[in-house]
Amino acid sequence: MAVFRDASTILYVEDLPAALEFYRDRLGFAETYQFPPDGPAAFVALEHGISLAAVNDGENGSHGLPIKMRVGRPFELCVYTDDVDQAVEELRAAKAPVLAEPADQPWGERMAYVADPDGNPVMICAPLEAGS
Repeated sequence: MAVFRDASTILYVEDLPAALEFYRDRLGFAETYQFPPDGPAAFVALEHGISLAAVNDGENGSHGLPIKMRVGRPFELCVYTDDVDQAVEELRAAKAPVLAEPADQPWGERMAYVADPDGNPVMICAPLEAGS
């Protein structure tokens, strides 16, 4: 039986430089690969505990099938941080739309939402301190 490992997500984005500025520069993802290696990128792999890849192709994927951009919210990302309020203020200052202000949740996390450059919701959260 085949053994599968190391899954990653590919995000098809409208504006690759804007996506990189958000995920790499604002959320702290590390750039691990770029194709082509020289010049403007069409594909960039990012890593931050999980793998995330951003692609700015929009026509055909490596599988040869057309890439169909979906309408609506096809994905949501959750990113943990040490201080939700500070993270949201930094993202707000960088012009990321804040979808939901930080609030304590009954399941024991402080949570907020911002939008990435394509409008996808990104949950920013942290566990509540014991006793708070």
